This record gives sequence, C-alpha cells and structure tokens, in this order.
Amino acid sequence: MILWIALAAVVVQFAVFKWFYPFASFIHGDSFVYIDIAHKNSDIESYMVGYGRFLRLFSVFTTSDTILVAFQYLFMQCSALFLLFTLFYFYRFSKVLQMILLCFIVLNPLFLYMGNLISSDGLFLGLSLIWFTLLLWTLHNPGTKVLLANIAVLFFAFTVRYNALIYPLITAVVILACRLPTRKKLASIGIGFLFCGLFMLYTGNKYKALTGTWQYSPFGGWLMANNAMYAYRYVDSADRKPVPERFRKLDNMIRSYFDSTRDVKKFPLEAVQASTFYMWSPGLPLYAYRDTQFKKDTVSSELKKWASMGPFYKAYGMYIISQYPLYYARYFLWPNANKYYAPPVEFLGLYNSGYDQVTLGAKQWFDYKSTKVKTRAGSPVISVLDFYPITSGVINVVMLCGLICFAMVNGFGMSILYRKGIILAGSIWLLNAGFTIFASSAALRFQAFPIILTTVFTLSLIDYLVKIGRQEAEEKRGTRMIGSSGTVVDNTTFHSGMIAGVGSGDK
Repeated sequence: MILWIALAAVVVQFAVFKWFYPFASFIHGDSFVYIDIAHKNSDIESYMVGYGRFLRLFSVFTTSDTILVAFQYLFMQCSALFLLFTLFYFYRFSKVLQMILLCFIVLNPLFLYMGNLISSDGLFLGLSLIWFTLLLWTLHNPGTKVLLANIAVLFFAFTVRYNALIYPLITAVVILACRLPTRKKLASIGIGFLFCGLFMLYTGNKYKALTGTWQYSPFGGWLMANNAMYAYRYVDSADRKPVPERFRKLDNMIRSYFDSTRDVKKFPLEAVQASTFYMWSPGLPLYAYRDTQFKKDTVSSELKKWASMGPFYKAYGMYIISQYPLYYARYFLWPNANKYYAPPVEFLGLYNSGYDQVTLGAKQWFDYKSTKVKTRAGSPVISVLDFYPITSGVINVVMLCGLICFAMVNGFGMSILYRKGIILAGSIWLLNAGFTIFASSAALRFQAFPIILTTVFTLSLIDYLVKIGRQEAEEKRGTRMIGSSGTVVDNTTFHSGMIAGVGSGDK
C-alpha cells in the first residue's frame, strides 16, 4: 500500500513538473559534450564517457527527451527507495522515522531537477545509491548474487564520474569485512579491481595514442593547475619564487593576468574562490598558453590540444602548490571546504543555464522542431532548491554531533548490526568530503549522493538517541523492563533488539 501511494505521488509530481518544464534542461558546455560523446561514440573526451554511452544506448529505444528525463527521475527514486527499504529491513526504525524518510525521498524536488538535466549527475546519484545499498547487503547478508551486482554497479559508476575513484577501495574493505570464505572475498575484490583497472588501462592507452603520453585523466591535470591558480593569485609579487625554466612562459602569462585583474569590481569573477573558472575559460592563461603551443598546428583536434596539456599542467599545478602550501590551504582548500559544507545550487538554480536556445546537435539528437526551448515557470530562475545549501550545512553538523553522541552512549559497542551501517555511511561521508575538498569542486549536483546519505543516517541517529533518552528516563523513574521469561532485560539487550533490530538475513 505504501509503495502504491509513493508511486502515485511520484507520477503526479512528474506530470506537474513536466507541464512547467516541457523540455529538458541543458548545462551549456557539459550537456553538449555528453551529446557529442553519444553521437560520435567516443572512447575518450574531456568528461567521462559513461553517460554519453548511456545516452547512445537510450537513443536505440527513443529520442524523446521526456522519456529520458522520466527514466532518470524514476531511476533516482527507485534507487533511493531501494536504500530506504533495505534500511527498514535490517534496522528497526520507528514508524515516525520511516514516514519522514519516505516523504523526504518521494517528495524531494532535487530528484525532479536533476532528472531533467542532461548531465551525468542524476545517473551517478542513482548508481551511487544502489552501490551503497548493495554494500549494506554485503555486510549483513552476503551472497554471490549480491557481490556480482555490486561489482557491475561499481564498474558502471566508475565510467560515469571521477568521484567513483574511491569506490573500489571502499568496496574492497566492505567485502573483506563480510562473512564469506576468504577465497570468495579475494576473487570478488580481484574482479572489481580488474574491471576498473582495464577501463583505466583502455582509457590511458587511447590518450597515449592521441597525445603520445599515457594518462588516465587530462582533466585532472587541468584541474590541478586551476586549483593552484586560486592560491597563486594571492601571493604578493614580492613573495613570488622563481619557477623552473619549463614553466617560465606559462608562469609569466599567469602573473601578468593576475596583475591586470586586481580590481574585482571590473573583474567580478576573480572574487569567486575555489571554482573551475580558470580551466574552462578561453582567453585566460591556461587556454592562451595551450594555443601558443599549437600555434602552427592546423591539424590537431581540440581534444588532442586539450589532452596534450594535461601532464604539463599537472606538473605545474603540483609545483605551485608545493611552493605555497599555506596559500593553497587558505585560498583553495578552506573555501572549497565551505562549499562542501553548504554546496551552491549552481546550474540547478537556472533552467537551461539561463538560455532559451540549445545547440543544433542537441536539436538533432532529441528531434526538436527548433533550437528554441521554453519553460512555463515564468522565469528561468529556480528558487525551490535554495534551501539545500543551508539544510546541507545543518545536516553535516548534526551528523557529526550525532556520531559523537552515538559513541558517548556506547552505541558502537552495543548495536552491532546498526554499527556496521553507521560506520560505512560515516566513512563514505568523510572520504567523499576529503576527495571533494582536495581534488574536486563542490556543488549541489555533485554532492547529491552524500547529502541524501547523510540526511537519512542523521535522522536515524536522532531516532536512535531519542529512544535511548526515553529508556534512560524510564529507568530513572524506576521502570523495569521484564522479558518474556521473567528475567530483567539489560541495557545491551534493549539496544540490540529494540533499536538496532535484526533482519532475517543477519541473525
């Protein structure tokens, strides 16, 4: 009955949403790269090719953007519900908490807007939720089918977003911790690493054939230089150190650029911290230097030019960071940590990036009548998600406080089953935070998975602590809990049975 009500709510929401937004939303830049990957069936591009391959596969069945958006939305909803009902199965959440979590998932506007976006974010969110849920099954009720499903989902996620680089290691640790024969554990871990390793090897060999240098991700090199520039900008000219000869020309261009853009009123984008502005903007030093290296080259493709600079920019970025670590910590890591704490809405706050047009390639791919797209919402500005940065910040703080309180009441020692889930969720939360702050950029669409995960487990921690508080209050009033055999049920039994709960697969 609950599932039918949830399904009805999902369908009604989507129908109303598509009336206001009859066309998909595009990030002007990212979305069209993915469509180009799908059109050319590319093996390598400036972004991971997994989502582009997904678009190509989906086009075999239909070119309708409405059906694509519906699939993305339902995929996220089903993935989240899979997580919820798994938690309900293994852990005895209160009825109130179950209803709150169901409402949070089913009525969540984030899924609608991410589903409507032609981007890898929605697909990656769904895959990540399934991956985490399968990790819970691996911990509590492992089996061959669960392990194979986990490996498959891990591989698909690995081809979609760079954030999945930490997933194989987490998966390996969870498999090692589960109750399976050692041989099966090692085989499962080996297969997972083999698939991901083969993908990295294949991608790296493609880049080597294109540029002459083996590299898995030119994107990482450009990002390293971009991040270093956000720190380098604040180094006073008197404190700048000489750079090695091979970096001198690029370094001079960057220094000249910073010296000419000190006035943030004239150059407002220079006031923005911890973004990706420097790596994607033609005319700025990174692109300008690249163009000088290919000035006489009229044959090389844009991809070759872009990819060829990856190793050089990685080396330059690492050198600058090593020379000015305190500046890097203050002007990149700290602002990026603030963004992770309360991720900006970014492109999800503006329908179709504020434009009323798409490219000819997008028109042809989705069989639009013209390149013009429209919305009935009255304005391209989307304000319904504005509560997320504040909510995310609050959830991060409450999650941390909840984990501390959980440890203080000896939850890790008493609730063995629930402890496994909390440790897994908390570990992923911290690892994702570290990966994002040190090696990526933070935005709502990028952080959707940890936000959903931490919200669910934060509410479960509150539910757990409330139950403990009520029990202690009853004990102070002299209430004694008597078991069916007439013996006194001690504190540990109460916590393990009433709060942690035991599913039929982990007895």
